[in-house]
Amino acid sequence: MLDMRPGCECCDVDLPADAPGAFICSFECTFCESCAGGRLGGICPNCGGGLVARPVRPTALLGRHPASTRRVVKAEGCQVG
Repeated sequence: MLDMRPGCECCDVDLPADAPGAFICSFECTFCESCAGGRLGGICPNCGGGLVARPVRPTALLGRHPASTRRVVKAEGCQVG
């Protein structure tokens, strides 16, 4: 099951698990649409892998299968390359 992290690693904007707008790599690094498509150009700054849209977890299932509450944020922001 995906970790469904609650915020963007670059800008810390909230990314609810039951809403679109989050992008992940194969290691589940998580970014908002603005950072993923903008400064990151669709490439994860951590592993170099591609970023794809994270699936939305239906709201009705969050009670039984909650999203993570652990925020991962880069203090220095995201650096490309």
